[in-house]
Amino acid sequence: MRGGRKVVCVTGASGFIASWLVKLLLQRGYIVKATVRDPNDPKKTEHLLTLDGAKERLHLFKADLLVEGSFDLAVDGCEGVFHTASPVIFSSTDPQEELLYPAVKGTLNVLKSCVKFPTVKRVVLTSSMASVVINGKPLTPDVVVDETWFSDPLVCEDLEEWYFLSKTLAEEAAWKFAKGNGIDLVTLNPAYVIGPLLQPTLNATVEMVLNLKNGTLRQNYLFLLLQASF
Repeated sequence: MRGGRKVVCVTGASGFIASWLVKLLLQRGYIVKATVRDPNDPKKTEHLLTLDGAKERLHLFKADLLVEGSFDLAVDGCEGVFHTASPVIFSSTDPQEELLYPAVKGTLNVLKSCVKFPTVKRVVLTSSMASVVINGKPLTPDVVVDETWFSDPLVCEDLEEWYFLSKTLAEEAAWKFAKGNGIDLVTLNPAYVIGPLLQPTLNATVEMVLNLKNGTLRQNYLFLLLQASF
């Protein structure tokens, strides 16, 4: 607590979900410690710095998913941590290095920082429907997808859907670490994320919709997206 206000951390603050999250947290009076890869890049930070309340209560921190300890300063003193940072790449020549390793390693690095500070009461992880529905089970109208569902890494690998695999492995690693270290963890699993943009660049879902409109979205990927949305 600082001056009677609650302090929270948002990782990957320049992204679509995180930008809206920062906006809402500032509106509700929180002090927000937000991480970005490059605080000096106006394309990543200008829209955040102009938010109502940002001048008084938004603090930007440089952090790298692959560097253990780089989230320490941002997490120190926070009651809540919202981890949204994760690589979003749907076509990769080196999925291990570009997607799988940074997604899992980055999530664990954030959680390792959280363990260091007893002020942290809860961690909220932005996962994805990608980590839930790609498991070979039929998605009929009577099926209820709940917390017992996880995507099957082998199915994801067979389909060469590396983003789906990265989100699955990252969430599994998060739950294992949280349970082993007494972290109060909540995961959110959105599907399509679309709406007004705060940041100056397209988020992945809007780009996919444009690709669908232009006929450039891969057919098998469209099928998986539709599965994850209904």
